[in-house]
Amino acid sequence: MLTIQIHPTAVVDEGCRIGNGTKIWHFSHIMTGSVIGDNCNIGQNVVVSPEVVLGNNVKVQNNVSIYTGVLCEDDVFLGPSCVFTNVINPRSFISRKDKYKQTLVKKGASIGANATIICGYTIGEYAMIGAGTVVTKDVAPYALVVGNPGQQIGWISESGYKLDFDFNGIAVCEKSGEKYKFHDGKVSRIE
Repeated sequence: MLTIQIHPTAVVDEGCRIGNGTKIWHFSHIMTGSVIGDNCNIGQNVVVSPEVVLGNNVKVQNNVSIYTGVLCEDDVFLGPSCVFTNVINPRSFISRKDKYKQTLVKKGASIGANATIICGYTIGEYAMIGAGTVVTKDVAPYALVVGNPGQQIGWISESGYKLDFDFNGIAVCEKSGEKYKFHDGKVSRIE
């Protein structure tokens, strides 16, 4: 049985695909051609522009703008008032719709409140972008990035806890007990 909850003040244009179990809250606008997966939560006053794709279980907090060119994989968290761009050099008097750059947010990544994601980059799996950060380059999987411009200050577990690697390049998440390996400048989870 299809169960989608759309608040009466939300606007959902024709030609959208919205997955089962998804909730769309007050004053949000879901535009034609966008795709929203199963079990997503779209907060108050959110804009999802044409051709945006959100995977399953994506949480979009209040006041987020997701512009054409953005693709979020499953389990992504978008914090309050974060924003994506889609053109490097916008001008109100020049149409650059043919210049949109794609931004990819990989599985499990989290973007903090008021962060700005400059277009054309990839945020890796389970990366965490701190509140107020401005992302101006690709972000590695499991990276913890903060500041303006965003700088990597460490590594983060899938559960969202900072990882401390020993001399063998092994870290254990303090919350979940999951193990991680640091090798050749990259982090991977040890199954």
